[in-house]
Amino acid sequence: VFPQSLMAVSYEECKTTADWLLSNTQVRPTVGIVCGSGLGGLAEMIKDPQIFKYSDIPNFPRSTVHGHAGRLVFGTLKGKPCVCMQGRFHLYEGYPIQKITLPMRVFKLMGVETMIMTNAAGGLNQDYKVGDIMIIKDHINMPGFSGVNPLSGPNDDRFGLRFPCMSDAYDRKLRKLAHDVAAELGYSDFLREGVYCVLGGPSFETIAECRMLHRIGADAVGMSTVHEVIVARHAGMRCFALSLISNRAVMDYDSEEKANHEEVLETGKLRAEQMEKLVSTIVAQLEHNAHN
Repeated sequence: VFPQSLMAVSYEECKTTADWLLSNTQVRPTVGIVCGSGLGGLAEMIKDPQIFKYSDIPNFPRSTVHGHAGRLVFGTLKGKPCVCMQGRFHLYEGYPIQKITLPMRVFKLMGVETMIMTNAAGGLNQDYKVGDIMIIKDHINMPGFSGVNPLSGPNDDRFGLRFPCMSDAYDRKLRKLAHDVAAELGYSDFLREGVYCVLGGPSFETIAECRMLHRIGADAVGMSTVHEVIVARHAGMRCFALSLISNRAVMDYDSEEKANHEEVLETGKLRAEQMEKLVSTIVAQLEHNAHN
């Protein structure tokens, strides 16, 4: 018998939520967007928005973090029907990992084909500056090393395979498109591409941990996104993810710097508009890209 936490989310539960949303909105989204810490402004760009509070949606968890609004916004972005999560769920809030990723499966059942995620992350790569935007090309799933994976427990074949491939998790065409769009917008000088490492949080990383993560090949570190990507890929959705480098990871014992959430939200404000412009322009060109 599997413990309750492993049975946290069933196909039926996801279907109930998807059906409830489909019957309460006219929008049939093909693009899903997840907004990270301080980056909820993307949702404000959505035309004719229809907004649902997480607390009103059946089976939906609630966002408990400052800087995460806790609303699901349906509408059109650059003519594309989309759904946007203003605020996400994290392991450190105490949810079972399957509950954190429930929205991905709900989106899949609603017809979403492409997921775009944003997050705020600490920069480990010494060349990265605060305010840089990093396209995630690959990830290191630290909780996964110890068996904390959203696909743990019985596999439901209606969603996807038991053993999904992750070497192509971050869609190459979408990454290429992002570079092209950034060049057009004049953003190339602060656009990076690298490896994101996820940790459980909520405590920020120690100096020793930052040094270790940097040595094993991580360019940025955060507490989200990877679980969602795993579930989205399992269900066959294309994924694209961006990290806003909101602080430099402290690597030096003589340093006086300290990581803090306020700094994360502050950087979000400064770079948010460019991040929103980048994402919306990518969305505008998605259809075109899918056909190429």
